[in-house]
Amino acid sequence: MAFQLIIIGGGRMGSALAEGLVSAAWCPRDQLAIIETSVEQRAVLGERLAGVAVLASLELEHVGPTTGAVLCVKPDHAEAAARLAAATGVTRILSVVAGLSSARIEAVFPGPVAVVRSMPNTPVLVRKGVSAIAGGAHVTKDDLDWAESILGAVGTVVRVTERNIDAVTGLSGSMPAYLYLVVEALIDAGVHQGLTRDVSRQLVVGTFEGSAALLEATGESPEELRAQVTSPGGTTAAGLRMLEGRAVRAAFLEAVAAATERSRQLGR
Repeated sequence: MAFQLIIIGGGRMGSALAEGLVSAAWCPRDQLAIIETSVEQRAVLGERLAGVAVLASLELEHVGPTTGAVLCVKPDHAEAAARLAAATGVTRILSVVAGLSSARIEAVFPGPVAVVRSMPNTPVLVRKGVSAIAGGAHVTKDDLDWAESILGAVGTVVRVTERNIDAVTGLSGSMPAYLYLVVEALIDAGVHQGLTRDVSRQLVVGTFEGSAALLEATGESPEELRAQVTSPGGTTAAGLRMLEGRAVRAAFLEAVAAATERSRQLGR
């Protein structure tokens, strides 16, 4: 049976994509397949995604003229997975593999293939992800629209050129970890000032969520919203003065630069 979409890799990202596509009714369930080598994970996916084909391998009969594939495997398995897709005749690929260029995927195919490279982030697991997409050498607008429709089921999508994908990786791709570190530090700070860890966590996580919602709802710049909280000579001003003195802003600039460079190294 030929499927409309095949997700190669049923780990956290692949399963989140599948769940988002099923919820969005992107295609009939029986037109969606997941290829997963782990017996245990196949059993888990079979229970969670009733009606979706969960298979151990990709075969020729699974691919038709309009079948697309999503590469959701680890970087060291990605080229082998791409060769598998090429051998079955897939001609449209969406790759969410960090550091793997579209050119390297194109190179394993015997003929032209539309490769859309993407960098999503982990909030796709709760359908709040932010993903960037970039087209390879043979990609058309229809291919980008197709990729956006898939990733749009689990969040928002922006389009960039491929030379900017490494920067996206260093910024939004890695950004959840940066933010969790900030949240972790602030919870600890509350505890150090005498709050219980549970109360501190509620205060920090709730404020984090509310601040993001306010930023989105008002359309105001972060600078404007920060100024609204910062009274001259007040408590917030004292805290911000300490953060600026410890070069927190510069540390974030350097963190994104380091992650971006590491993404470039992985792609070489």
